[in-house]
Amino acid sequence: MKQFTYTITDPLGIHARPAGLLAKAAKAYADTTVTVTKDGNTVKATQLMKLMSLTVKQGNEVTVAAEGPQEDEAIAAMEAFFKANL
Repeated sequence: MKQFTYTITDPLGIHARPAGLLAKAAKAYADTTVTVTKDGNTVKATQLMKLMSLTVKQGNEVTVAAEGPQEDEAIAAMEAFFKANL
């Protein structure tokens, strides 16, 4: 399993638009499970509504993890996504 921790810089946090883009990006790695954890609550990055239910705001710290055959590629893509969009 690979993971990284990221502090959200987007003023709106993980809201509908970036959550949808994140779910779509995570679905590209179908055989690898990508999760987002905030305050001990973990959800799959591909589950849009559960992702939004984490209520991630600006300044919150999240941990993103990838586990599976494509974990190296998935975690690199997720880290790039977070830096570019959140």
